[in-house]
Amino acid sequence: MAGTQLLIVALTLMSVGLSGYALWHDRPLDWRFATPDLSPPGDAPVFERVLDYTAPEGQAHSPGIVVDDAGFAVLWFEGSAEAQADVDIHAASLARQGGSWQATAPAPRVTRAALSDAFEPRQLVVTLGNTIQNEAAANALYATVVSVGGWAMASVADLRMGPDGPVRARKLNLSPFLNRSFLVKSPMVAYADGSHALPAYFEMGAAHGALVRLGADGRVRDMRRIAGPGKPIQPMIVPLDAERALAFLRDFDASGRLWLSRTTDGGQSWSAAQMTDIPNPSAPVAALAMSDGRILMAMNDDAQGADRLRLAVSADEGASWRVIRTLEDDGGDARYPMLRRLTGGEIALAYSHGTKRGIRAHVFNEAWVAAQ
Repeated sequence: MAGTQLLIVALTLMSVGLSGYALWHDRPLDWRFATPDLSPPGDAPVFERVLDYTAPEGQAHSPGIVVDDAGFAVLWFEGSAEAQADVDIHAASLARQGGSWQATAPAPRVTRAALSDAFEPRQLVVTLGNTIQNEAAANALYATVVSVGGWAMASVADLRMGPDGPVRARKLNLSPFLNRSFLVKSPMVAYADGSHALPAYFEMGAAHGALVRLGADGRVRDMRRIAGPGKPIQPMIVPLDAERALAFLRDFDASGRLWLSRTTDGGQSWSAAQMTDIPNPSAPVAALAMSDGRILMAMNDDAQGADRLRLAVSADEGASWRVIRTLEDDGGDARYPMLRRLTGGEIALAYSHGTKRGIRAHVFNEAWVAAQ
């Protein structure tokens, strides 16, 4: 008995020592958002549709945008229906050639079988969901992965990609509860020290948003909760300066409104999410900061459904909005927008349309926004 107790004490002291060493060895996190120097619009206004894809059967939904030096790629999950066992991640790459954008034929980019083999250790992948670019590493993605059950049992996987698909993958450790029910949807947030944070959300029970701080090696360093009286999920985070940011959230309880949370300390703490005046049919939004300080948002602003998708701008940090273009309003259920700034300063927009049957993408510039 004495030997067992000594072993327990020794293991405890070793665990405390290793934890202390890890804390000492890690450089303290810098909680200041990166503030990129965005060039004001100087070109002629441009707005063009660059991709219009309809799945031959089943669904194509929830596009992500991966930016590269040549242009960008649009990724989405496609199969008979979401959360089914035949869903893979498909993609089309776009590059400017001869003054116009050219898209490759859509093809599978991440299959369930290939991802299963890439996991260390190998594990079954039943279905795949929302996928975004891991901006902290080259040729890397974060994907929503289900190994058992449905979305409520999902995990977030860090994928490293090769020319033919994933070559290495691991799941982020985000929850002590079997590491389940965390998903991703929105682009990453950059910090002044060169690190990044991952907006995520917990969907089981007390659903809420989260901001996950990551180290240079991709390891989870910290996680801060974005919660409220409802079930705010899918945070779309827009930094305003080094300390302040807004998080726009979908209400999983379908309150009929978009919700908003704020931080004034670089994301260390977030105000309780509050309902805004913006109608919303429990659907995510996409947003980014403009060079003139305004915020651009793609939103479903009809509480009764997602048939209408619009672009709007705010000049007062989200207090009020002015619609500049109606993108879709034909009864086709257009939702899950994604906005990303390209390397040349243009803005790419993608969303699903036709009741999750297809993917559309547009490219426009700040000069076009300023002209509206």
